[in-house]
Amino acid sequence: MLEDRILNDYKQAMKGKDELKASTLSFLRAAMQNAAIDKKKDKLDDADAVAIVKKQIKQRQESIEQFQKGNRADLADKEARELEILKAYVPPELSADAVKKIIDEVVAASGAAGPREMGKVMKEVMAKVAGKADGKLVSDLVKERLTPRT
Repeated sequence: MLEDRILNDYKQAMKGKDELKASTLSFLRAAMQNAAIDKKKDKLDDADAVAIVKKQIKQRQESIEQFQKGNRADLADKEARELEILKAYVPPELSADAVKKIIDEVVAASGAAGPREMGKVMKEVMAKVAGKADGKLVSDLVKERLTPRT
């Protein structure tokens, strides 16, 4: 199970005195424990654990963006290193090209012709790429595909 793997990696980081990895995994484990308590379970299943890791990844990405806007490269770098640690616990995401291919298939099947049909296309694409692609990336690519080129 993913939760057990994270616990083992946390223990290794503590033994190896890898402070950044240990603190990152400690926060992740705390978020998982809180989610387990909320769901009234002893342990989360892998799908719930992956969802929590992805939430943590998204928080790091937003923090990096904010720190870069605030000219705090030192904090952005720390968040980027934490982000790399967290990414090791989620399945690899689809490439932009793979997402574009799925979008093309959905657009062809649905006959969507313009931006007004973005919601319908997004719903079908997100169902196909659930958990394998970032929603913002999908949204941007769908918008690009449905916007008429001048």
